[in-house]
Amino acid sequence: MQKIRLGLIGCGGRAGSHMNSFLQMDDVEVLAVADPIEDRRNAAAKKFGCSRIYKNHTELYEKESADTLDAVIIAVEPTAHTDIEEKAIEKGLHFIIEKPMTLDLDQAERIAAGVKEKNLITSVGFQDRYLDLMEIIKDELPKHKKGGLVYGAWIGGIPGVWWWQKKSTCGGQLVEQNIHLLDGLRWLYGEALSVYATASTGMIRPGVDASPEYDTDDHSTAVIRFKDNVTATLVSGCYSKNVRPRCGLYIALDDMVLDYRLRNNLIITTAEGSKDIPRGVDQTFLLDRAFIDALKTGDRSLIRSDYADALKSLKLGFAANRSMETGQVIYFNESN
Repeated sequence: MQKIRLGLIGCGGRAGSHMNSFLQMDDVEVLAVADPIEDRRNAAAKKFGCSRIYKNHTELYEKESADTLDAVIIAVEPTAHTDIEEKAIEKGLHFIIEKPMTLDLDQAERIAAGVKEKNLITSVGFQDRYLDLMEIIKDELPKHKKGGLVYGAWIGGIPGVWWWQKKSTCGGQLVEQNIHLLDGLRWLYGEALSVYATASTGMIRPGVDASPEYDTDDHSTAVIRFKDNVTATLVSGCYSKNVRPRCGLYIALDDMVLDYRLRNNLIITTAEGSKDIPRGVDQTFLLDRAFIDALKTGDRSLIRSDYADALKSLKLGFAANRSMETGQVIYFNESN
């Protein structure tokens, strides 16, 4: 069996889920790892028994190419997207990249153009698209009268990573974290027609509840209009310390309620009663499996969010940020 040869760029928290996936696949071999933190890169290399260990992506690209690797897995913090993707494109390497892909939309546009020019296979880590629960929702929606209200929420505390403390290094919670549900809305309803968003600060005290550099939004609300009279309200909050309010999507149809509890279960309620469906899959494994199978077969339809599609979710997130800053409704046309 021909194995897909992978390199890991970034061996931290989120990369761990991808590593767990590849350890379960007998048609994959991780041959190279790169991370600026010695303990992390060594631990990753040990998992896969690989000896090609690099301090950073620059070192990896100096030694590796499409002759030695088929693809790279890019899982780095938002501000680390210097030339990682550009070098992958230059080398002709396919890639998975975690969200947000970058905080620079101009860079994202250049990367998307390079991917298209080189005809590379890409996948972005919007894992909710691979959930069986989200598939049930997507299959159910066309069976009902079009239109209705959607409430989405991702409310919790401040993650313990340094870039979360400043909006300039995380993009804000909507872009860095709640972009999963934002992308989920796009997957269910298509492209947004408009977005209006507000944000608030003052609940979290810099230097007391967070680092002295903290300057991002404590919470925000985005009202997003889609076609067919669908309006979604998506809230994000990082001020909740000791409790976790309900997170996910609550979709009110004319004759059914779909209550998606974030990556846990789906409660479907009709006049006849309720049915509670637990999550039955590992969504990251399915995302990784789809990418590997696409590399092996050339069937790109297996991938539910490639770089070009994911860029639309990133643009919607930044449009919401722009609305927070200006107080204006942001409208979209087909080119957005």
